[in-house]
Amino acid sequence: MTRSVYVTGIDRGDGRQVVELGVMELLTRQVDRVGVFRPLVHDDGPDRLFELLRARYRLGQDASSTYGMTYAEGATLQAEQGTDELVSRIVGRFHRVAADYEVVLVLGTDYAGTQLPDELSLNARLANEFGAHVLPVVGGRDQTAESVRAEARNAHRAYGSFGCDILALVVNRVAAADREAVQERLAASLPVPCYVLPDDPALAAPTVAQVTQALGGTVLLGDDAGLARDAVDFVFGGAMLPNFLPALTPGCLVVAPGDRSDLVVGALASHSAGTPPIAGVLLTLGERPSEEVLRLAARLAPGTPVISVAANSFPTAAELFSLEGKLNAATPRKAETALGLFERYVDGRELLSRIEVARGERLTPMMFEHKLIERARADLRRVVLPEGTEERVLRAADVLLRRGVCELTLLGPVETIRKKGADLGIDLSAAQIVDPATSEMRQKFAEEYARIRAHKGVTVELAHDVVADVNYFGTLMVQEGLADGMVSGAVHSTAATIRPAFEIIKTRPDAEIVSSVFFMCLADKVLVYGDCAVNPDPDAGQLADIAVQSAATAERFGVQPRVAMLSYSTGTSGAGADVDKVRQATELVRSRQPELLIEGPIQYDAAVEPSVAATKLPDSEVAGRASVLIFPDLNTGNNTYKAVQRSAGAIAVGPVLQGLNKPVNDLSRGALVQDIVNTVAITAIQAQGPGA
Repeated sequence: MTRSVYVTGIDRGDGRQVVELGVMELLTRQVDRVGVFRPLVHDDGPDRLFELLRARYRLGQDASSTYGMTYAEGATLQAEQGTDELVSRIVGRFHRVAADYEVVLVLGTDYAGTQLPDELSLNARLANEFGAHVLPVVGGRDQTAESVRAEARNAHRAYGSFGCDILALVVNRVAAADREAVQERLAASLPVPCYVLPDDPALAAPTVAQVTQALGGTVLLGDDAGLARDAVDFVFGGAMLPNFLPALTPGCLVVAPGDRSDLVVGALASHSAGTPPIAGVLLTLGERPSEEVLRLAARLAPGTPVISVAANSFPTAAELFSLEGKLNAATPRKAETALGLFERYVDGRELLSRIEVARGERLTPMMFEHKLIERARADLRRVVLPEGTEERVLRAADVLLRRGVCELTLLGPVETIRKKGADLGIDLSAAQIVDPATSEMRQKFAEEYARIRAHKGVTVELAHDVVADVNYFGTLMVQEGLADGMVSGAVHSTAATIRPAFEIIKTRPDAEIVSSVFFMCLADKVLVYGDCAVNPDPDAGQLADIAVQSAATAERFGVQPRVAMLSYSTGTSGAGADVDKVRQATELVRSRQPELLIEGPIQYDAAVEPSVAATKLPDSEVAGRASVLIFPDLNTGNNTYKAVQRSAGAIAVGPVLQGLNKPVNDLSRGALVQDIVNTVAITAIQAQGPGA
């Protein structure tokens, strides 16, 4: 029978979406086909959480299959034909959905204007009929530690009295100061695991876009990034500018009468200076500044929203204080914050072991990405990003910090980075920002670089200029132990990124050369391609070294190595210098690592397609099942990975460098934000050591 997890509550306001998102993250790490089901839905438009899950986890499920019926239909059916009929119909719909999935995440009723009597018992009965594990969520906002503990115990007792299989219990939105006390008391008094999550104001804060929609506002200035900022506080402007500016707080939405152009300009100038960065400006009374003022505002803080609403300040304030941020597909950064919170305070491994969901045999791209994040978070390392002023790098840093993937150092002019972060609505307070040009480390690094390169005639004076380059400075941070790894290349060439590593970090004693691999994430598997970025024409010995390193990298990242040494000929069917090189490299690998599964020379189709392999190499343990593909030269490898990436829609993660004493990795200059996140996670894992 399909496994299912039923996330439910006992009342409104428990912030359950954080838990639902976190459980979905855990399930998609284990299996490929995860379904979503709500017993009852409101008929007020698309299901916002499902749309987020569908976008984030690339679900193929049609929205029409995600629910049993509407609340209105359910209330009518229950009143006319009784609860048994209501439950019967919902259960029938659930099983039709569950038949198509390995596991189903069930999102319980929301206790919000549902017109259903005794909603808790309905959730309990449905969970039992579904055969689902139950994960109750209790809200702890504005409650004492003792009252939260009592509520949690009551929730456990209530669902237990209905015979539910209680998986664990989550208490959410507890005051941060009370979290540990609540955790200790519940751990001592409940027979199931209990996880306590602190309240996070950023999750409850509406975005500027949500404020605009709720108030029927008009966007006078601002871009999508600005509208996505969280309004974590409201500052109402009425005072004169000198008294108004000290009242501004980080991430606040300034609310002022529309005729106070001085406050608009002052607030945006303060934001531009980063003292402090604000979410935006909301103007009341239907008044709007002159075009001259708006043009000045746009130059002062590009992208920062300026919104106009018709109402005066009092009703606007009343409505603002009633708003609460919601997770949906339009708030991806809130989702990262929610997942970071869930992963920090919920023992995912313990929860998964209690669900007893068997890990799927396939390694999908999403599973691979999840695994990277999970492993990087398990042993935090510091990664330096030299391209600290690049927008994609800053957006990736935002994701990495919200998820707690690693510690970060950004290189570049400090004020420039802070201002760009503020313009993008990114909180960089948890990141270290260093300007190589003014850093106190520059002189020390110059002396060290001059020592390393003295045989090339490099003096301290020359080195002083060299180490101001962000890639050299970042590499020296890694060499000196001030960072554990480096990722660059979003705006720099491969040569500019890895040349400092060759000069400073150098090759490991057990590696003949530095080489690279790409993790090619196809629809249903992950392949490892090497070398597609570094060595133009390796000889047989170097090719063997690339194969051994690539197999080790594959195994380290969860890909069982079956190595194919690629050529234009399979087996003994061809001859020539190029084929002979591959044949010789294959024999060298076999002599060095006789336990490694390897085949070569072999053509690409025979390496990956079982039907071709059955004809060309029917007795091979690798042919048709190869997972690590070694190309004979850079020309072949680089063109092949790009062809597969573009024509097959594969996600190419890399190049990941191997053979260096410490991890430095290159990015494609076309790298997307998620590519950068993945590469940083890989670098952090490499920095954890060989056994990580």
